[in-house]
Amino acid sequence: MNTPLVGLDWGSTRLRAYRFDEAGAVAETRALPWGSRQLPEGGFEEAFARAVEGWPRAPVLACGMVGSRGGWREAPYLDTPCRLAALAGALTAVDAPDGRTLLIVPGLRDPTGPDVMRGEETQVAGVLAQSPAPADDVQLLMPGTHSKWVRVHRGAVTGFTTLMTGELFALLRGHSVLGAGLPADGTDDEAFALGVAAARTSGAAGGLSRLFSARALMLEGALAPASVADFLSGLLIGDELRMALAGGWAAPGAPVQVVGEDALCARYLLAAPAFGLALQRTSGAAAAAGLWQVAATAGLLHGHPHA
Repeated sequence: MNTPLVGLDWGSTRLRAYRFDEAGAVAETRALPWGSRQLPEGGFEEAFARAVEGWPRAPVLACGMVGSRGGWREAPYLDTPCRLAALAGALTAVDAPDGRTLLIVPGLRDPTGPDVMRGEETQVAGVLAQSPAPADDVQLLMPGTHSKWVRVHRGAVTGFTTLMTGELFALLRGHSVLGAGLPADGTDDEAFALGVAAARTSGAAGGLSRLFSARALMLEGALAPASVADFLSGLLIGDELRMALAGGWAAPGAPVQVVGEDALCARYLLAAPAFGLALQRTSGAAAAAGLWQVAATAGLLHGHPHA
């Protein structure tokens, strides 16, 4: 099998490996539980060897936390504004098992925050590569443990903002008086909508001023214990959307492309109409498409087509 590229999307909690075919399509995928914070006994070297085991020798390109200060090798950040094509010229090389070389995509730093990202820059490159004719100005929302609101102008990331919505939800759900010890989460769209509405009507005080209402509503019997998590999810996601409008990262009716896991993106899409936001789900594997695009720009594909 002719494999022009192997790509690794290597985050803090998982490692996803892609074997590409000559056209840039993903021919095979491996999902491994070895993120940069939870490695097998042999460390990064063992995780790498298992990820590419049995695959043909080809350039190996990685993005994500593998290039962080606590990763395999730190790949220095590039400052915004930064053209996405510049990623290909700033790859960090690591000697890997079996005589292979791993090339790591740099992260981005927004000095105005300051703010940083690793992995999302490659997803952005993938989204733009998959767009037949991207607009001059593109707004992206990348939900997750740390949500990113990214601004792109003519192929350059001009700035971004990180909100710790997912991590805050996990802390409140598992370790606060609001959620700890409550029954397992259900799926209560009405409770989620109630939380979104609480964020939307929170005014200048913001959604954090409404957090404790989750407990009050439960004590009053207006919110079932099993629905508290959905209320908190709606409140936090709603407050993120409120902040996006207030911060100018999004505008009513202007398209925002949403990139991420299906279930989480669906929650943002459900909350968006309450704020007049036009969120659009982006299909396809953005990280894989971005790895192929960066490899093509870097000349790693030896004549194979660009994504």
